[in-house]
Amino acid sequence: MRPRDVIPAAALRGPEDGIAWRLKPLRDRVAGCAGWKRVAVATGLGAVAVAALPPIYLWVALVAAFTGLIWLVEGARTARGAFWVGWWFGFGYFVFGLYWIANALLTKPEEFGWLAPIAVAALSALMALFPAAAAATTRLSGRSGVGGVLIFAAAWTFFEWVRSWAFSGFPWNLIGSVWTFSDAMIQVTALIGTYGLGLLTVAAAAMPAALTPARLPTLAVAGCRRRTLTAVVAAFLALAVVWAGGAVRLWLAGAGETVPGVRLRLVQPNISQTEKWSPSLRGAHFLSQVRMGMLPAEPPPTHVIWAEAAAPFYLAENPEALALLGEATPPQGLTIVGALRRAETPGERPQLWNSLLAVNASGQVVATYDKSHLVPYGEYVPFRSLIGIASVAGGAADFSRGTGITTLRLPGLPPVSPLICYEVIFPAAVAKRDDRPAWMLNLTNDGWYGQSTGPYQHFAAARLRAAEEGLPLVRVANTGISAIVDPYGRVVDELPLGAQGILDGGLPVALTTANPYGRWGNLIVFALVAATAAAGLRAGRRG
Repeated sequence: MRPRDVIPAAALRGPEDGIAWRLKPLRDRVAGCAGWKRVAVATGLGAVAVAALPPIYLWVALVAAFTGLIWLVEGARTARGAFWVGWWFGFGYFVFGLYWIANALLTKPEEFGWLAPIAVAALSALMALFPAAAAATTRLSGRSGVGGVLIFAAAWTFFEWVRSWAFSGFPWNLIGSVWTFSDAMIQVTALIGTYGLGLLTVAAAAMPAALTPARLPTLAVAGCRRRTLTAVVAAFLALAVVWAGGAVRLWLAGAGETVPGVRLRLVQPNISQTEKWSPSLRGAHFLSQVRMGMLPAEPPPTHVIWAEAAAPFYLAENPEALALLGEATPPQGLTIVGALRRAETPGERPQLWNSLLAVNASGQVVATYDKSHLVPYGEYVPFRSLIGIASVAGGAADFSRGTGITTLRLPGLPPVSPLICYEVIFPAAVAKRDDRPAWMLNLTNDGWYGQSTGPYQHFAAARLRAAEEGLPLVRVANTGISAIVDPYGRVVDELPLGAQGILDGGLPVALTTANPYGRWGNLIVFALVAATAAAGLRAGRRG
C-alpha cells in the first residue's frame, strides 16, 4: 500500500488548497444558481464592477465582479448559456455605469422625458453584447482555471476594441480607466494603450476564480494547485510592476516644460443646459463669456478658449458678435470658440456642423474644424424616416460630418489636433500619424449630464489619450471639468465640475517622439491579445 493511500488528505493539503476549500462553497453556490437567481447574480456582479469606475475608483470591486463572472461562465452548460450570463453582466455594468445618459433627455422633459429610461436600457442592452461575446468565447474554448481566465481576459479586451467601432463606436468606460486615479498606473498606456492596461486588470481581477475549479484536484496533481496560486500572485504582481515602472517614469520626467510665449485661458461659464439655448438669455451668456475672457491677469493670456457650442448662435454669420469677440481677443492671439455652423445650397437641405472657430483680434474667422464623429440620436438619427423622432441636439435636422481627424495650424500656437465632445474617447483615433500635432484640444459640453458620474468618466478618457499619445491635452467644458493635462496624463490644473471661472496656464511641451502606442496604435494590443489567448490555450491543455 502506497503512503498516500493511508495518509489523510487534509494532512497533505498545502495553504493553496486551504484557500480553495474555503472558497469552494461560495463558488458552487454562484456557479450552480439557475433561473432568475442566475440573472440577478450576473446583473448584480456587473453593477458591482461599476464601483471601480471614475469617480469612485473602488478597483477591488473588480475582483469580486470578474471572479464571480468566471464562476458563472464555468457553471454554464453551453456557450449559449455563457453568452446570456455575460449579457446580463454587461447589462448591469452599462445600466449603472451609463445611467447619466437619461439626464441629457431630461433637459427637454416634455419632448424626450418618456424616452429616458428606454434609452438607457436600450443602449445598455446593445453594449452588453460585447461582454456576452467574451463569455461565450471563453466557454467555447473549453478551458477553465488559469487557461480560462487568460482566454477570458483576451476575449474581453478584443471585444472592447470591437466596441470602439461597431454600431458607430462607443468605447466608454473601458476597464483600463479604473486606474486614472493613479498617474503612475496609466503610464503603461504609452506602450500598450488603455486596452492593454484593461487586459492586465481583467486577468488579475478574474484570476482568483482559478483557485476553485469545478472539482478540486487530487493529491496526484496537487502541484497544479501551487501553480495556480503562483498564477494569481503573478497576475497581481504584474499590476504592481506596472505601478512601479510608471512611478519611475514620472520621476525621471520631472515637472515638464511649457511652450514659450503661449499662455492659455480656459473659460468655463457653467451654464445650465436647460438655460443655454433660451432666446432671452443667449446674448447674456455670450457677453458673460466675453467678459471672462477679458479679465486682467499677469501674465496676460495669449489665447482664450471657450467650450463646445459656447456661442449660442451662428457666430460666423453675426458680424457684430465677431467684432465684439475680436475686441476681447488678445493682440496677435486668438479666441477659440465652439459654435454651430451652417451652409445653404439652393435646392438642397441646409448643412449643419458642430464646429470649432478660431477668431483673431480683427474679428475674422481664421480657421474652422467640424466634428466628424457624431453621436447617434444626439446629433443625428439613424433611419430617421422610419423612426420619426428628432435628435436631442439637432432637433429636426441632422448634423453633417466633418472631414475627420486633422492637424490645425493656428497663429501663435503649435500644431493642434482638435476634438469635439466624445471624439476624445476613441483610443488611437485622436491624432494624425503622418502629421503629428504638438497638443490636443478637446471642447465639450458635459452640461447635458448634470452633476453625475458622466463628466468624470469623460475626463478620465481624455487623460488616457494624453498618456497614450505623449501629447498634452487642453480640455474646456461648459460646466467642467476643464483642465490642462501634460503628455504623461497628469493634471497640471483644473476647474472642478459645476464651477464658474477661468483657468490660466501654460501649454505643456509634447514628448519629443511619439510613444509606441502613438506610433503603432492597436497593433500592439492585437499582439498582446493573441499572446494571452495562446497562453490560455496552452495552460488549459496542461491543466
